[in-house]
Amino acid sequence: MKEEYDFSNAKQGKFYVPVENIQLPIYLDKDVIQYLNEKCLTTRESLQSLVNDLLRKDIEIAKRVT
Repeated sequence: MKEEYDFSNAKQGKFYVPVENIQLPIYLDKDVIQYLNEKCLTTRESLQSLVNDLLRKDIEIAKRVT
């Protein structure tokens, strides 16, 4: 390791990502992913779009129930 480093041209926060923008991976069970993949083939919709649509519908139902 060098005794001294030159940070005169460094940019503070260059690699900073706000917590709100961090996307964590979500792991689905095999049977769920198999069902969703089959559904994607018939609807020609992306897996991400399909999962988001299903979750939005579930959230809507949950809001109506509570």
